[in-house]
Amino acid sequence: MSLRILGLGTAVPQYAVNQNESTILSEWVNADSPERAALIQRIQRRSQVKRRRSVLLINERGETIQERLPFYGVKDPSTNERMQKYRIHASSLAINACQLALEETSIAPNLITHLITVCCTGFHAPGVDFDLIETLELNPSVQRTQIGFMGCHAAMNALRVAHAFVEADPDAIVLVCAVELCSLHLQYGWEPEQVVANTLFADGAAALVASGTTQKWMNKTKKSLTLWGSGSTVIPNTRDLMHWQIGDHGFSMGLSPKVPDAIAKTLKPWLNDWLLKYGLDQNIIQNWAIHPGGPRILQACAEALELQEDQLATSRFILSEYGNMSSATVLFVLHHMQQQECIGPTLALAFGPGLCAEVALLDISSN
Repeated sequence: MSLRILGLGTAVPQYAVNQNESTILSEWVNADSPERAALIQRIQRRSQVKRRRSVLLINERGETIQERLPFYGVKDPSTNERMQKYRIHASSLAINACQLALEETSIAPNLITHLITVCCTGFHAPGVDFDLIETLELNPSVQRTQIGFMGCHAAMNALRVAHAFVEADPDAIVLVCAVELCSLHLQYGWEPEQVVANTLFADGAAALVASGTTQKWMNKTKKSLTLWGSGSTVIPNTRDLMHWQIGDHGFSMGLSPKVPDAIAKTLKPWLNDWLLKYGLDQNIIQNWAIHPGGPRILQACAEALELQEDQLATSRFILSEYGNMSSATVLFVLHHMQQQECIGPTLALAFGPGLCAEVALLDISSN
């Protein structure tokens, strides 16, 4: 049985910071020379991120970035302080995304049988799942699953779990929510990998409602998404190229400049072998929903898979307008594709610590 996505919803914080304002990060990472400050400006421009949203911003404009983002001030907050902010802000963003996803369907919230929450940027218990149950008035007997600390590809893992649920129970109706507050983990200090991460990551939430294809539920949108299958691989000898670790001052990202080369060398052979299991080849794919982890990762995928620039347009748009929202981002890409003229076989692709790749084969079709 396939998994039919009946509704998709996305949500972002109210306020955004633009690319020029982001260069002020130089004051927080010990860029104590004109050369370092200039380097941060170049890194920011090369990120191709025009604006990012954060739950920590307190207004839209009219003041300095330090006044708009007072949480960081002149000190490096502790992990405990950052997690307090997560407890305050994560649930409201998740609730907004879920409400929008549910509004695209004819399904009452109390009919949801399974709830899957996804996050790698914060933890507390009882957590976001409890707040979703209470606020959305889900059935107290809803079966909960948390997918945590898997990084940018975790929404793909959630799709796989949702697919398994509907295969095990044809009457299952699954709500998936990925919420990430990456801006809580802005890092001080002059570590090149951290400086790059500081220029890319942002906050956002995405949710979907799904059921098995034997059910009669239909969404209100003109197009539906159906998951045909999913796959996963650990790229050999890449364990140290990407990592996500908890420290005394938040969670720190290690992102080696070798990541794009590792992707470029291994992606196409593995992906072709995986598609062959379905009797398919790359030529059948009409749409590419590639997680925009950064411009170099997108370029590596384009070169490895011989994609045209227009096939990356949606991923580049999401990167430019929202930044990298970790696990929620690929659902933003799919949602944008669903709203545009995209139709036909669609391949979603994302990467995470390890270095791991996750793939999902979907179909966008008219109802």
